[in-house]
Amino acid sequence: MNVWSPFPGGGRAQIGRLAPRKPSLAGLTIGVLDNSKPNAGVLLHRVAELLAQKTGAAGVRGWRKPGASRPAEMIDDIAKSAHVVLTGSAD
Repeated sequence: MNVWSPFPGGGRAQIGRLAPRKPSLAGLTIGVLDNSKPNAGVLLHRVAELLAQKTGAAGVRGWRKPGASRPAEMIDDIAKSAHVVLTGSAD
């Protein structure tokens, strides 16, 4: 995966290892982190619900950041409560 830095002169950013992919979502909780951009929560929750139905996931749990540029202060709660998480940022 290539990640590009948004900072001046950034170029390709250094990233750590990605988390290992789960072999199955059956019985797992899918988390949704809504970044508060228009329709982000609606889209992400719908995708998570369809994914849960298709894979046999245990359920969906959501969190909402107060703004897209604000840090996710609930990150520890998300890590404890969800096995996988959907999030995104776009305009």
